[in-house]
Amino acid sequence: MQIIRTAAEMQEISAHWQPTIKVGFIPTMGYLHAGHLSLISRAKEECDVVIVSIFVNPAQFGANEDLGNYPRDLDRDLSLMGPLNVDYVFFPTGEMMYPAGYKTWIEVKGISDILCGASRPGHFIGVATVVLKLVNIVRPTLMYMGEKDYQQVAVLETMLRDLNVPTTIVRCPIVREEDGLAMSSRNKYLDSDQRVQALCLANAIRLAQKQFLAGNHDPQSLIELMSDLIIGENGSIDYIRFVDPIDLADVQSIKSDTRIILAVYIGKTRLIDNSAVLA
Repeated sequence: MQIIRTAAEMQEISAHWQPTIKVGFIPTMGYLHAGHLSLISRAKEECDVVIVSIFVNPAQFGANEDLGNYPRDLDRDLSLMGPLNVDYVFFPTGEMMYPAGYKTWIEVKGISDILCGASRPGHFIGVATVVLKLVNIVRPTLMYMGEKDYQQVAVLETMLRDLNVPTTIVRCPIVREEDGLAMSSRNKYLDSDQRVQALCLANAIRLAQKQFLAGNHDPQSLIELMSDLIIGENGSIDYIRFVDPIDLADVQSIKSDTRIILAVYIGKTRLIDNSAVLA
């Protein structure tokens, strides 16, 4: 496992990828968990070379968000990746990614402005910009991303398609704890009581799925039931939506492939989750 700390060095390596070499890339913000490791494992199975980036991207955090507190532990991350035989770890600095005078930003209109984009203005501009920069540096064939960040994946797929970038996103299923909580680096913020309360996201999804199977296909009815469950666990709802799985537009009637997508605050920690209605 080789650690690369500069864009120039990473580009020197990636410039020599041969067309026949399949390069897998997993962009992360570090503080890895089993969800990240599942992406790496799949990339190792399917690719000739695997690169993981670790970069806590300041451009995707709002003024009052958790950039300063976001968990960081490079030694821990390298230890977790060691048994997986990652080929390269790209670990750039903020000054390298956004040097003085930086002026270029990527905006994917429409799909970036709803759901998390409405709650976190500018968030997906930061995400799209950093990912495009990373893809230009690494030049991967495939980029592996978890569906927990469902909207993010949709935004990035749109960006890559619209800009004719020859990298394909491989969508990978959400990895959950045994009790159903979607794995997230931000779960570290939860105390023991909040960790139990956080199960309300997965439980609300399961409630909606059961209601759908029982014949309730009305989004507003199910949103009310899910809201009651979450509020009963002291969760504060950012949004709950039933959306089209492609364009993420709200649906009027729920179908089997409709996506349930929600964001909830447990204390000060904002958690997201999603699932197909029929998973």
